[in-house]
Amino acid sequence: MFLSALMNLWSMAVEAARDVQWFAHTYEFWIATGIFLAMYVAIVFYEKKLHKTIIALLGAGAMLLLHITEQDQSFYTHDYGVDWNVIFLLIGMMVIINVLKETGFFEYVAVWSVQVARGNPVGILIVLNWATAVFSAFLDNVTTVLLMAPVTIAICRDLKINPVPFLISEALASNIGGTATLIGDPPNIMIASRTGLSFMDFIYNLAPVVLVIMLLYTLILRALFARGIRVSEADRMRVMAMNPRDQIKDWVLLRKSLFVLGLVIIGFALHGLLHYQPATVALAGAALLLALRRHNPHHTLAEVEWNTIFFFIGLFIVIGGIVKVGLIKLLAEQALLLTEGDLFKTSLLVLWVSAVLSAFVDNIPYVATMNPLIIEMAQSLFPDVAARVQAGELPASALIRHPDLLPVWWSLALGACLGGNGTYIGASANVIVVGLAERARHKITFVEFFKYGFPIMIGTIVIAHLYVWLRYYTP
Repeated sequence: MFLSALMNLWSMAVEAARDVQWFAHTYEFWIATGIFLAMYVAIVFYEKKLHKTIIALLGAGAMLLLHITEQDQSFYTHDYGVDWNVIFLLIGMMVIINVLKETGFFEYVAVWSVQVARGNPVGILIVLNWATAVFSAFLDNVTTVLLMAPVTIAICRDLKINPVPFLISEALASNIGGTATLIGDPPNIMIASRTGLSFMDFIYNLAPVVLVIMLLYTLILRALFARGIRVSEADRMRVMAMNPRDQIKDWVLLRKSLFVLGLVIIGFALHGLLHYQPATVALAGAALLLALRRHNPHHTLAEVEWNTIFFFIGLFIVIGGIVKVGLIKLLAEQALLLTEGDLFKTSLLVLWVSAVLSAFVDNIPYVATMNPLIIEMAQSLFPDVAARVQAGELPASALIRHPDLLPVWWSLALGACLGGNGTYIGASANVIVVGLAERARHKITFVEFFKYGFPIMIGTIVIAHLYVWLRYYTP
């Protein structure tokens, strides 16, 4: 009874505030901004005490309870709601990878890597990093490190060497490799979902610079991570005697899984021509693989990273709230003032700001914030196109994918994905690697990761800076 009366009193107060226009705007704007900033601070500084998924859901709940955004807007609208394309793309891919994991395929790859490197620890380091980068490009970096890190720890245990250099370097490689494709890194998934850019668009524009970065990174691997790694001849021969084929637990399921995964990757590459969203392709592939497997899917579905899924859901609701109250529009206007509307300056500003901020704040919420900001910037940069879109004369893609705006999107992708390497809280893949290492009693401190990650991040962003300048702005 008391609770009901209290809720009625609160509703009356909110409605009364809304009747006063200036107060209503101030109330919604500052409350939404406060929720958003509190969520950020909590994710960065208090995640050990409160999981980031809980933090995001608390923020989303506050947005809804305070009527900053309404439930219908959060669940069913494109501008202020959950991006279900991202959510179901992740779920579909996680289901496929969970089935593939049961076959022993990734253990096979790890042992094969040792064989290729002839048991040489430096060679193993290079091969595992390239395998991580390639898997991250065509699966996603979070899933890849979840699978590769435990295998790496096992190999290092057999060779009696410290796994920390291997794990840190693989985390960095996963973020570099994941930059190359639409599905490789969550920021790219989010950018593609908002812009409609295709799988091949990402490969065509980002894969070339990622390949250059990986080649240079291979040289850095030898200089930074291979110092002091020594393996006894007896240990090397013992690991070399392992048979990679013995790692496969179910050959029939492996063939089915690789067949479906191949179809999904082809579907991603052609989704623009086929007029299917990536989520549709991933869910269709997951459903097909579960049907081919013919087992109860309970275990496979239970292994989906639901923490990550609900983190995204809460995050999208919070971001929708700050878009609705105009915070994003305000930031866009300030950014335009700083760059004076010059697209070259804007691209480089987005690249460097994205890198630095993504190093210290998880790049997922950062990109969720930047997506609508860039769209707001486009409306000011191309007012004629924006007016025609508003009038229904042109599709929304004419503004969002304006040819002059595309370098800004690619700068955002490069900055956010590569910037995540700066610290271990910069990208989800880093956090997972640090957690798995600690579980295996090999603690990776913030300073230790920073010592390797931040200089490499700066170097990769310098390369990306030159790439954006030469490819998009040099006659």
